[in-house]
Amino acid sequence: MRIIRSAEGRRMPWKNGGGETVEIACFPEGAGLNDFGWRVSSARVAVAGPFSLFPGVDRTLSVLTGDGLMLDFADGAEVRLDLASAPYAFPADVPVAGTPLGGPITDLNVMTRRGMFAHRVTRMSAPARLAAGAGAFALAFVAAGEAQVPAQDGRPGAALASGDAALVTGGAAMLLPGPEGCRLLLVEFAPA
Repeated sequence: MRIIRSAEGRRMPWKNGGGETVEIACFPEGAGLNDFGWRVSSARVAVAGPFSLFPGVDRTLSVLTGDGLMLDFADGAEVRLDLASAPYAFPADVPVAGTPLGGPITDLNVMTRRGMFAHRVTRMSAPARLAAGAGAFALAFVAAGEAQVPAQDGRPGAALASGDAALVTGGAAMLLPGPEGCRLLLVEFAPA
C-alpha cells in the first residue's frame, strides 16, 4: 500500500490551458496526458468553461467542495453535480462545459484509457476495505474528515487527512474513520 499525501500532488496545467490540476496518482507512474492507463486528479473550477478533451478515455467526476457544478453537454443534456451526487461517469472525448454554481468548486477527476482499464468510483464513509487483485488497483481518497489505516502484516499504520489517499495494488487494506468521521471516494481500477 502507498500513502499519497495531498502536498505530494503534481501540479500541471489543464490540457486545454484553462486552469490547473493536481495529479494525485497515475499509472504508469510519471505517464503524460497522452499515455496514462489511469489517472486521478483534483482541480479547482472557478469560472465556466469547456472541459479538456481526451480521445479514447472515460471520465468520472465528483464534487469535493462548493455548491455544485453544472455540466452542459454538446447534445443539450445537462447534469448537476454537488456534494450529495453520485460520481458521474461520461466519455472524456465528448464536448462538455462546466459551470460552477454559487462560487468555485473543487472536483475529483478519474480517467481510464479504453482498452487498458475500466474504473468505478463510489462515495462512502469509513470504515472501508480497499482490495485489488492481480493487475488491479484501488484508491481511497479522503474527501472530508480523517481516516486511519491500521498496522497490518508488519506494515505500520498511517493517519490520512482530507486530501490524502491510499493506493493498493494486488492486496487489501482497511480504512477506519477518524474521531470526526470520514467521507471517502473509493476508486477501483480493473484491467480491460
